[in-house]
Amino acid sequence: MSVAQHTAAELVHNIFDLQRALRGVTASTMKYSELGPAHTGVLFFIGEGGPMRASALAGKLGIGPSALSRQLADLEQYGFVVRTPDPLDGRACLLSLSGEGQSYLAETYERRAETLQEILSDWTESEAEAASSSVRHLTAALRSAASGAAGHTALDAPRAPRTTAHRTGNDGRHHLDPSSEITKEAL
Repeated sequence: MSVAQHTAAELVHNIFDLQRALRGVTASTMKYSELGPAHTGVLFFIGEGGPMRASALAGKLGIGPSALSRQLADLEQYGFVVRTPDPLDGRACLLSLSGEGQSYLAETYERRAETLQEILSDWTESEAEAASSSVRHLTAALRSAASGAAGHTALDAPRAPRTTAHRTGNDGRHHLDPSSEITKEAL
């Protein structure tokens, strides 16, 4: 394995921390009439993937059909999502963005990019490009693991025994416990 357990644990913590920070920034910059993050996420996936069935969209989002159904009803009420018959199966519908949905999504992307540009005003272009590249690389690895898993993810896979004891800190992460070294021979 090329990445150490403590490095992977630190990365998991940093990803969750990034998600919380991003939600905080997004919530603080949202207009009162703007849709919530869950609805906007649905729009992003429909816009990115083109016309798709609700079942495929729910799978990509990792949510159940009932949760998606409520969100889609709201988005249709706003006029952002349209349903058209699936040409391959007349019993099914395909979801796509309306012109209004495309405009809303484009404005949201632009506004978020401007906000992030302000937040990163003390970063260099190289630092921002490196961060973008790392996030893209991580996302591709996670998507690859998710698409290859049948009912579980690589993050749920059984773990090999540790050769060093760890303790859990107040931040929920595992830290090396230098007072209790365990060797492979002791296992």
